[in-house]
Amino acid sequence: MFKRLIDWHLKTWKTHKYRKPLLLRGARQVGKTHAVRALGKTFHHFVEINFELAKDAKAIFEKNLDPKRIVRELGVYADGAKIRPGETLLFFDEIQEAPEAILALRYLYEHMPDLHVIAAGSLFDFALEQVGLPVGRVSSLYMYPMSFIEYLVACGQEESARAILNHSGKEPFSEPVHDKLIERVGEYCAIGGMPEAVVKWVAEKNAKESFQVHHNLIASYRQDIEKYAAKYQIEPVETLFRQIPHMVAEEFHYKNIHGEYRKRELAPCLELLCKANVVHKVYHSAGNGIPLGAEANLEWFKLILVDIALTQASLGFDLSTWFSEPGLEFINRGAIAEAFVGQELLCCAHPQQKADLYFWKRPAKSSQAEVDFLYEHNRAIIPVEVKHGDGRTLRSMQRFFETHPHTPYGIRFCKQPHSRWEKIDSRPLYSVSSLAHEEQRLALEALL
Repeated sequence: MFKRLIDWHLKTWKTHKYRKPLLLRGARQVGKTHAVRALGKTFHHFVEINFELAKDAKAIFEKNLDPKRIVRELGVYADGAKIRPGETLLFFDEIQEAPEAILALRYLYEHMPDLHVIAAGSLFDFALEQVGLPVGRVSSLYMYPMSFIEYLVACGQEESARAILNHSGKEPFSEPVHDKLIERVGEYCAIGGMPEAVVKWVAEKNAKESFQVHHNLIASYRQDIEKYAAKYQIEPVETLFRQIPHMVAEEFHYKNIHGEYRKRELAPCLELLCKANVVHKVYHSAGNGIPLGAEANLEWFKLILVDIALTQASLGFDLSTWFSEPGLEFINRGAIAEAFVGQELLCCAHPQQKADLYFWKRPAKSSQAEVDFLYEHNRAIIPVEVKHGDGRTLRSMQRFFETHPHTPYGIRFCKQPHSRWEKIDSRPLYSVSSLAHEEQRLALEALL
């Protein structure tokens, strides 16, 4: 399987002196199980219990939460598997199916701290509503679809990935190299970052195979709705899931959802999609200081889906055009370019906490201004614009500078090469990884 950013973090967790049981969190099919199995190969023993497949295993945790008894009986249940602290990785997959197993993580930590335990589940956050999180007794890592750099490495383009990561931006790449990298971004926009779609593309070089994966994943996300939504919520959740792709990167208003639904009905349904990690909110923030969330307006937001290729597949777009005219597609599909940058920013954030995205807008009628993203980088707030065409005015960013005089610089991501003008750093779309968190930067370098 492909190298992933999460691999570095999992190896770091394995050797950490104060390690706790780990919750690996993220949407369905982003690669959580494969990542844990890859880590399992570095242990003497690896024991995997999938509670969706082995439903009877739940009973082991329902008797009581004595960790020694649980470990002993799990070893017997797993056909005599050896579960030994320091030598075994114990993996609970789809743990939302066994809420008592979540509670057991606390006692495994307190009484068997040397045992490596990881739990994962695409609908894990819903189970927490039943039993709560063992605060202070577990740690978390969040996974997203494959980033653009991960995609390049998966496609055998390590040198391209290395060139991007090592590029200072002081001098742009030569035109042929720049054009080739923009083509790769267009290719990524068509294939997306869902691992199965990338696997099919790398193996077959037949985009239609990947496109079929997109539609299958969309269908599986829809099927999941019945697992976490109450019966009366299923229809409005499905309505939101169908219509949100049409509103990606726009300010979201419940009144724009077609159907006989009111905000009070739709708001909790939208939260369900967010909790399933299928949809991410981009909150408005005044952007005056760190953390950005301190000045966030939770009622004012935009939305992006988990993956840009799934977004386009939901809209029925012809994704093959990304291969022939990527530059033109970035102009024609401006919302997708913005969603691409948002998806990359999520991957750039520190995975130990759930990443939030923010934007800024001055609503004054006489002088409206909007910045696509605000991002915390090196203890500073950086305004980020995504320019789909050749626009150079960046009036909104200038308004942000005027109202936030301590802002060190702003970034414009576009399809043009690197350039710098006053406080605006113009970077090509393939270089969003330049904003990676320090530890995520180490994870990126480890891919190579």
